[in-house]
Amino acid sequence: MATDKQTDKQPTVIKKYANRRLYHTGTSTYVTLEDLAGMVRQGEDFVVFDAKSGEDITRSVLTQIIFEQENKEGQNLLPVTVLRQLIRFYGDSLQSLVPSYLEFSMENLSREQQKLREQMTQAFGPSAFQSMDEQVRKNMAFFSEAMRMFTPFAQRNGADATSKSESEGEGGSELQDLKRQMAEMQAKLDQLARK
Repeated sequence: MATDKQTDKQPTVIKKYANRRLYHTGTSTYVTLEDLAGMVRQGEDFVVFDAKSGEDITRSVLTQIIFEQENKEGQNLLPVTVLRQLIRFYGDSLQSLVPSYLEFSMENLSREQQKLREQMTQAFGPSAFQSMDEQVRKNMAFFSEAMRMFTPFAQRNGADATSKSESEGEGGSELQDLKRQMAEMQAKLDQLARK
């Protein structure tokens, strides 16, 4: 497997300067966040370093790209309910599971997306739309099943917390809101999976 390591291309280095300008060291040009988004879409790997401190700031730049994309009209990929749920996971006991779960889900979605594209290319016509519809159902079923992984924890912990929170007062309403939101999200996923 040494040949695999030898053929792996090193990520492009991008330097971010104090004036917020991004410098592509491979092309010796300044780039924008939109240029970096294009590089991601094309599968080009890069790392971003703060030019002064040398700190790896790739994560914050990628997050900034997502923020920019989400602010474009008609480009929303992350529903408000998902954003809220992600925020809730920070500091939660399940926080350590979320990154691997999201990575697995996104890899599966990417694989299914590629299969769908291949099917559309091979069978362009009326059957292509049936294939697309079937693939969407499969993806929704997979996502729904993945979301159920967390449901047993929420129900078990929710039952314990409900009895405690009822005696504590205000905490119960927050828990009830969370349980209601999870139930609504599950119902929507189930409904989408049935279509």
